[in-house]
Amino acid sequence: METTKNPLGGRYYEDFEVGDVYKHFRGKTVKENDAVVICNMVMNTAQGHFNDHFMEDFDIGESIVYGGVTMSMVIGLSAQDTAENCIRELGMDNIKMLSPVKHGDTVYAYTEVLGKEEHPEGGIVNLRHYGVNQDDVQVFQGDRSLLLKCRNCSHPSS
Repeated sequence: METTKNPLGGRYYEDFEVGDVYKHFRGKTVKENDAVVICNMVMNTAQGHFNDHFMEDFDIGESIVYGGVTMSMVIGLSAQDTAENCIRELGMDNIKMLSPVKHGDTVYAYTEVLGKEEHPEGGIVNLRHYGVNQDDVQVFQGDRSLLLKCRNCSHPSS
């Protein structure tokens, strides 16, 4: 596994190799404000995201971070290494929230390269993103496809 070191300019399509796994450079501690503000902005009214008293009756015992926030943080942490040369997002699939994230947890990200293929506008890279907390418990997994710029693709638009 390669620990990334903030490559200047990011990776191009050609820089990805199927089977590579990247441990991304940064982590992000989830502050209560991060989680609750975004939850309210997207109008997610599930009490489990902002009502500690409601959550006392469950094993978790306190409010948890909305899964959309967890997913966004993992993808954001990976972006510097995977999407600096992104032309556009193509899709996301197989999204799994594997363990609750609580306010104060720190999220780290890893990415595995699942596949790649040339495309008339660049190159498509298929990735699997993983998120883990400070205790190395996996909290997120999701697949993502990106259309990336090429450095030397064999088609006319490169």
